[in-house]
Amino acid sequence: MAVPAVAVEQLVEWEVAETQIGLWTDAWQRFRRNRLAVAGAALVLILVLIAFLCPLLVQLGILQNPVKQNVQYIEAAPGQAGFLLGSDELGRDTLSRLLFGSRISLSVGILVQGIILPIGLAIGLAAGYFGGRIDNLLMRFTDIWYAFPDLLFVLVVVSVFKPNLLTIFGAIALVNWVGLARLVRGQVLSIKEKEFIEAARSSGSPPLKLIIKHLLPNSLGPIIVTLTFGIPQAIFLEAVLSFLGVGIQPPTPTWGQMVFDGYEAVYANPTSVVFPALAIGFTLLAFSFIGDGLRDALDPRMRR
Repeated sequence: MAVPAVAVEQLVEWEVAETQIGLWTDAWQRFRRNRLAVAGAALVLILVLIAFLCPLLVQLGILQNPVKQNVQYIEAAPGQAGFLLGSDELGRDTLSRLLFGSRISLSVGILVQGIILPIGLAIGLAAGYFGGRIDNLLMRFTDIWYAFPDLLFVLVVVSVFKPNLLTIFGAIALVNWVGLARLVRGQVLSIKEKEFIEAARSSGSPPLKLIIKHLLPNSLGPIIVTLTFGIPQAIFLEAVLSFLGVGIQPPTPTWGQMVFDGYEAVYANPTSVVFPALAIGFTLLAFSFIGDGLRDALDPRMRR
């Protein structure tokens, strides 16, 4: 008695889903054993909580207003006059500006990946699955886009349009989707010839269903790692733009802008540069640790 095609397809989906659950469970256990990755995740979680709670802390009087100027306490040393980390050249509280600056950096780092994800996925999945002329056309378009210098392109876009969050998000995303598209294409090319894909295709599954239910879930590991490593790149690029004066405009506090503002008086008050630089460095390091942990956890060669 022949087995219906629908039953074969359901059996394939159940087996793939069960395998995926086991792999993700094993990956989570290995990620938890990576102390640096867990420490990085804890630091990022703390930064996210701070970013959400900053306005409330100002309302409660725990933090000072980050744009309030105290001209009598310009360039105050750490601990002086109630400024735990000192003040800047306009008498603004450095600690408050650091904490509020985390909102911009995390927003840029995370939301830019949200823009990159659909662009890279759409181009990579289409190129890898359909192949032929579609693959050649999409990859040549990707190569042309890859040829643009990243920083120069972002500087031109931000300079032509008004520097704001939306412009910076779009400019950074436009120069960073290429790597994800290439990665997804490579993953699809290696997965689409496997037996369970052939079985699903033989059962009559349409291309869109094959892509969404089989190809995409089996490509998530490298995609997640790539997006995680992309977050510190976006944060650093935003800090560079702010340092060059074409990022988020004052008085909105950003870490890059704080480094730029404190650079001129670095010898008189080095803490105005050191603290935002440390904030940038530790944040980039935290996301790098998370990326390394995810890469090791999702590496097939490290599975039991």
